[in-house]
Amino acid sequence: MSKVTLVIMAAGIGSRFGGGIKQLEPVGPSGEIIMDYSIYDAMEAGFNKVVFVIRKDLEKDFKEVIGNRIEKVVDVDYAFQELEDIPERYRGKLEGRTKPWGTGQAILCCKEIVDGPFLVINADDYYGKEAYREAYQELIKAHTGTEISMVGFRLKNTLSKNGTVTRGVCRIDENSMLEEIEETYEIQERDGYAAAQTNGEEIRLDLDSPVSMNMWGLLPEFFGILETGFADFLDKIGKDDVKAEYLLPKIIGQLLTENKVRVKVLESRDQWFGVTYKEDKDTVVQAVRELIAKGVYPERLFS
Repeated sequence: MSKVTLVIMAAGIGSRFGGGIKQLEPVGPSGEIIMDYSIYDAMEAGFNKVVFVIRKDLEKDFKEVIGNRIEKVVDVDYAFQELEDIPERYRGKLEGRTKPWGTGQAILCCKEIVDGPFLVINADDYYGKEAYREAYQELIKAHTGTEISMVGFRLKNTLSKNGTVTRGVCRIDENSMLEEIEETYEIQERDGYAAAQTNGEEIRLDLDSPVSMNMWGLLPEFFGILETGFADFLDKIGKDDVKAEYLLPKIIGQLLTENKVRVKVLESRDQWFGVTYKEDKDTVVQAVRELIAKGVYPERLFS
């Protein structure tokens, strides 16, 4: 069997974190970062390759903080997501942009180095062990390129106490198949429910609503779908759309509408945590300490 790969998207600028490289902030007692725990859980579940998607300007720091260390325990490769990495005919749309083109482009960067089933995650999200077990077991089944899996989390387990978040809120049928995913902004917990903003108005969300946290199980055939879609995306945006992004939830949502893919939703009941805001770091450090105290992780990973 080919490698089952964990693709970690770590090229984001992390603007809400206050200027630091949030993906490289230590949260564990021995200097571990959130990615260490993700890789540890993924390897435990059966994944045997890791691809880091980073920017070229992060490479030196990234390898010093985590890459060189992880290379000693698992097969590692790198893909580089750059603003300029678009077809030549679209170069005129680079003017005014300051960051790459979103998670869809990030995955496209892996097309030459990933040749088997793969799981996509965010670098600064902790997903929990159940998510990796479920994802791995689904990925090793026989599928076609238009069959996708997604690990869904309960909204209440994905919120930040330090500000609003954006989540892909999902509608799922009785067979655990995704019917719709809607990118929903400015979500925060209220008394017994979650509030979000849409078109300037507040809407209520059930705290048990299933949401996407960008944890997608994909096959190499999906690269072709992404490539075609990226060209269509670039064709449609204007020269002034300097913040437009080619995002996985929106891409997959559109493919669902067009009946071009099927998405199975795998439920995780684990508590998500991440460093969306600088103030989140203390919460994450405490959560990691509690998991170590319960015996979920050793004091030192990969020792």
